[in-house]
Amino acid sequence: MYIANWSPLSDRVRNEVRMSTEYHSTGNDIQLFDKAFQRQIPVMLTGPTGCGKTRFVEYMGQRLNRPVVTISCHDDLTSADLVGRFLVTGGDVVWKDGPLTTAVKNGAICYLDEVVEARHDSLAVLHSLTDHRRALFLDRADEVVPAPATFMLVCSYNPAYRSSLKELKPSFRQRFLTLAMDYLDADRETDVVVAETGITPEIARRLVRCARTIREADEVFHFEPPSTRVLVTTAHLIAAGASEWEAAQACILAPLSSNGAINEGLREIAAAGLAAADTPAAQSV
Repeated sequence: MYIANWSPLSDRVRNEVRMSTEYHSTGNDIQLFDKAFQRQIPVMLTGPTGCGKTRFVEYMGQRLNRPVVTISCHDDLTSADLVGRFLVTGGDVVWKDGPLTTAVKNGAICYLDEVVEARHDSLAVLHSLTDHRRALFLDRADEVVPAPATFMLVCSYNPAYRSSLKELKPSFRQRFLTLAMDYLDADRETDVVVAETGITPEIARRLVRCARTIREADEVFHFEPPSTRVLVTTAHLIAAGASEWEAAQACILAPLSSNGAINEGLREIAAAGLAAADTPAAQSV
């Protein structure tokens, strides 16, 4: 899925979106992104799933007052899906811009999420936007679209869990400034869960502790650990009336593995993380 058609947001809607999106920095990522935008340098975001890469791009779009055109990459994504194609409309053959072309023409931030999932031949159309040319070549339409100063190309992927069959070429990675992202520290991750869901800090701290204990066991179990996004979902379920243990089982544990032995080990780890004398988790273990 991608946002193929972009139109300027009204001031009211833009202000509401700006107020609704918060981002907690893990270092100098905001400052480096700002400098990359100023010098027209494309950015690659790396980090575990759910650590805030997409939220960061949305936040920077608001900070820089630029719209964000998001493209979710996948195996079937073609270069025509990115740049556009000729379509038959009302008996006429007309050119329809793709999301990448739309972003370039409007000086937007174009965000390719999980770019490693895209085919290498599809990514070749990005080359001319990531070097001195700063232009998009539409061969089929016989057109060259120069990128305005406000256009920025941003990609993201999770290097720790990508398939060995899906690697980004070093020559492609070297076209980008790379910002390595990670989960927030425990205190700030707790603050995010509280701010997003309204649950108490005590419950949020237990959920974060639960997630961090599972993340520490990642090397043993070899799965993608629970993200901050998963903790927010879990907290929403608790805020709706579910017990901590019910919510943790449904949102944190169940998606991780279908192996019975692994699930049992995960239950023990999660219970230790949630353990407190007055919690449903402690009473259920």
